[in-house]
Amino acid sequence: MEVILQNLQLGFGVALTPVNLYYCFMGCLLGTLVGVLPGIGPLAAVSLLLPITFKIPAASAIIMLCGVFFGTMYGGSTTSILVNIPGEAASVVTCIDGHQMAKKGRAGAALGIAAIGSFIAGTISIIGLSFFSPLLVTAALKFGPPEFSAIMVLAFLASIFMIGGSLRKGVLMVALGLFVATVGMDVVNGMERFTFGSTNFAGGFELVAVVMGMFGVSEILLNMEQAFQLEIYSKIKGIYPTLKDWKDSAMPILRGSVLGFFVGIFPGAGNVTSSFLSYALEKKISRHPEKFGTGAIEGVAGPESANNAAVAGAMIPLLSLGLPCNPVTALMMGALIVHGVQPGPTLMAQHPDVFWGVIASFYVGNVMLLVLNLPLVGLWVQFLKIPYWALFPLILLLCIIGTYSANHNMFDVWVMIAFGVIGYLLRKRNYELGPFVLALVLGPLFEQSFRQSLLMSNQDPTIFFTRPISAITLAIAFVMSLFFLAGIWKARARAMPD
Repeated sequence: MEVILQNLQLGFGVALTPVNLYYCFMGCLLGTLVGVLPGIGPLAAVSLLLPITFKIPAASAIIMLCGVFFGTMYGGSTTSILVNIPGEAASVVTCIDGHQMAKKGRAGAALGIAAIGSFIAGTISIIGLSFFSPLLVTAALKFGPPEFSAIMVLAFLASIFMIGGSLRKGVLMVALGLFVATVGMDVVNGMERFTFGSTNFAGGFELVAVVMGMFGVSEILLNMEQAFQLEIYSKIKGIYPTLKDWKDSAMPILRGSVLGFFVGIFPGAGNVTSSFLSYALEKKISRHPEKFGTGAIEGVAGPESANNAAVAGAMIPLLSLGLPCNPVTALMMGALIVHGVQPGPTLMAQHPDVFWGVIASFYVGNVMLLVLNLPLVGLWVQFLKIPYWALFPLILLLCIIGTYSANHNMFDVWVMIAFGVIGYLLRKRNYELGPFVLALVLGPLFEQSFRQSLLMSNQDPTIFFTRPISAITLAIAFVMSLFFLAGIWKARARAMPD
């Protein structure tokens, strides 16, 4: 306990410097704005900001990106409640009861409990992050290449199964991500692969160019197809919850905080899964489940708390194991690697300023977000009135500038455009892009640890089953696969006519 408090003191010393306070505030502000504006989302926002982080210190970069991630969770509830359009995927559940409350003239109460619940959940999850991360680091120091290979196999499978939808599409997206990751120099022997003799391909595809195309450009193309009119409930009053609201919301907030934190730790689950699970749990245990869907405040408090708690939970495996649990943390991992900082068990010892500075910045950012969201609700409502035709040229310009500035190479801009078209076509066919990003970032690391494991054992693959941690992890992956496949087969059997 005393050691953790000392390390937190070091972290606050980093997070409370003027420059890091500035980056934290800008991340929270931009994240909230992105969350409020429908159709952008945290992935596109982090992709757009990723090039900026290459010119600033590693700790400041991740502090700002974390602020964006947290901010979108806060801001997404505003759009869901006022216009029934989720600002990001995790706020889909908030639409169900939040918008019904707005229709009944209780938009203020819904926004207030969403912001306060998010603050409480964020605080609880950050405390968990502070204490769980060092414990996991201690355990992870015993890991070798076979253990990391097994964990990454689990992450790939979890990302496929957790997205929902078609299993075939999930497998194809992971395969596509792994293929794109292999283009360029072999990570072990330095041979060129799939370069076709071009020097442009020798270094592989630039991460910034790929993700900006897949998420930024494809998002623009998709949103340009939709010309919708927003019905905005702009008359907001009574933003602070009443005693009855507190009574109804207190336990859902606590349950959502704990549930979201632990779901966030699990690879492939993330804040979307946690918000849906929280809503299902609250409806299941409620004495009046019929209220849900008609404006129950519990249906706002629980999911909003869960999706915010999942953000801090997702940072535990990233910082402690070097394993991103969702596409956003995969991009954060890419930013750290570009800075020469390798996330994982050695991060706390080699870069304590980054490790503890990021954790401390969550406390600071959580307070900033509460201040930004409650008093400034009226301002965010005005941003909802900006037509998309006025926004998309600016977003596209930022994509081009950000991609070019990474390496000052026009080839990267063409790569961004190409992957933008690919991403657009994939999303039109309802392919999830999350597994692609995870595979793209983890692919080189998985290949390196897998081949190192085989070198350790003289090409004997049984090394993965003779080491306890690796064997247990693979067994969990196998059981999880059987569980999800059985569910798919049962669903198909029920769908077949007698």
